[in-house]
Amino acid sequence: MSTSAVDKAVELAAALCRPFEGLRLQPYICPAGYPTQGYGTVWRPDGRQVSMDDPAISKETAEEWLLHELRATYLPGVLKASPSLLAHPRALAAMTDFAYNLGVGRYRGSTLRKRIDARDWGGAKEQLALWVRGGGRVLPGLVKRRAAEAALLEG
Repeated sequence: MSTSAVDKAVELAAALCRPFEGLRLQPYICPAGYPTQGYGTVWRPDGRQVSMDDPAISKETAEEWLLHELRATYLPGVLKASPSLLAHPRALAAMTDFAYNLGVGRYRGSTLRKRIDARDWGGAKEQLALWVRGGGRVLPGLVKRRAAEAALLEG
């Protein structure tokens, strides 16, 4: 995949992350119980974990952290699990957002990944629609996020 294709995938993934993660400049505790800041950042680019004692950050810093996480952790993790996504930057973006939300491990072990690897776009969309629960209930924000990811899949 060319650098421009990787850039496109990262920007599309970031465009999904921004509204669904929301921007919080002050540290907060995320639903999973971790100190978080910016667009859902738990680990800073320098490797330090966000702390509730950290000062507020700027929107520019939050943007830098998001793009760093997508480029350094989530996109490479998805590509390691699904190298075939090299030829599908929109689908790569969708799965990168999925991994940002739920973790690379969940993507790697999922039936969703199997559908992606088989280029079964319809089956992948069906699988995405299953990942909408939090705390045992369907969350409207996750329904919208999975639909936005599905819209980037081919087919």
